[in-house]
Amino acid sequence: MTDETAAGPTLALFTWEFATDPYPAYAWLREHAPVHRTALPSGVEAWLVTRYADARTALAEPRLSKNPAHHAESPHAKGKTGIPGERKADLMTHLLNIDPPDHTRLRRLVSKAFTPRTVALFAPRVQELTDQLIDAFLEKADAEKGEGEKGEADLIHEFAFPLPIYAICDLLGVPREDQDDFRDWAGMMIRHGGGPRGGVGRAVKKMRNYLAELIHRKREDLGDDLISGLIRASDHGEHLTENEAAAMAFILLFAGFETTVNLIGNGVYALLRNPDQRARLQASLAAGETELLATGVEELLRYDGPVELATWRYATEELELGGQTIAEGDPVLVVLAAADRDPERFSEPDTLDLSRIDNQHLGYGHGIHYCLGAPLARLEAQTALATLLRRLPDLRLAGEPGDLRWRGGLIMRGLRTLPVEFGPSQK
Repeated sequence: MTDETAAGPTLALFTWEFATDPYPAYAWLREHAPVHRTALPSGVEAWLVTRYADARTALAEPRLSKNPAHHAESPHAKGKTGIPGERKADLMTHLLNIDPPDHTRLRRLVSKAFTPRTVALFAPRVQELTDQLIDAFLEKADAEKGEGEKGEADLIHEFAFPLPIYAICDLLGVPREDQDDFRDWAGMMIRHGGGPRGGVGRAVKKMRNYLAELIHRKREDLGDDLISGLIRASDHGEHLTENEAAAMAFILLFAGFETTVNLIGNGVYALLRNPDQRARLQASLAAGETELLATGVEELLRYDGPVELATWRYATEELELGGQTIAEGDPVLVVLAAADRDPERFSEPDTLDLSRIDNQHLGYGHGIHYCLGAPLARLEAQTALATLLRRLPDLRLAGEPGDLRWRGGLIMRGLRTLPVEFGPSQK
């Protein structure tokens, strides 16, 4: 679709062509219509917020509720916001859909599992998973091409996708023998993310049924995992209902895997497209340094992050934002991808600079809904990138960038596939 404003036409928004490179359109909006009402592909009308200052304000604005009950939705928009299938699966009472005080209570219950100190204890398992996945596609390459010959892999489906799935399943306490089921359901959610909502809905329903069964099983055999912790909290007077426990586990799975899939995929792609920055990072890692890896992951989050638009918000009363009047009940979508390339906030925003220090990006949000799993995602991304560059130093894109396709969908930004070539591994 092409939006029209008094200043003239913008580039077409939310088309497949737009998904390949949305940044020119977002730059136009920042300059000419920074808070802009538009009809989305679903037919829902919403405000897009594209400037950094307005985005930061909106993300922390208490009058912008996360609760879909505040949406003054028209009949044709019914059920077209949020995660497909979550309403029918009775999974609405999670952190992305609620406000204080319920949000404060539920976030407190799981926050200890995602502190940097707790996540650091999980580092050996993340490294083990990373090496196992690289070993698997190296072995496949040896079998198909012969030992020592150039190998090929789809870095999304063979690496970036399974790594966070298995990691979050371990953290939640999903038994190893059941984790491939979660991988299949998560795959359905990614494959259907930009198409018919029914595919996602079916996967959500299967996850919901499994989580309800798992919660019942764990009540009889509690462990040290996060789901057991939610059950203990419920049993000790925290008033966590079974629906809340299932919804919490679901959103940690849902939000905890696709964001990291895209962070790793987009990050590797950005490094392959910017060989000077990739060489800097490889040299830094070879010297045993970690500073550039840490700042580099933050820059990759800013430059082409995994979440294009923050999840839905709804005005609980009329308010002003960026010179526009937002009516009560109107949906607001903060465009993180646009805000994080705002030249009013970031010097040379369209340039990838892994050593960028002044980098208060919004890739993980801002305010009380700042991403709970950010420490785990950072650990996974740093481990994945460092291990790939160390073990596969000649990793390169197989094919032309123009042949790659980005997944459709409103919230997330990620590649469908990332075909790569590589030589023998360095252990």
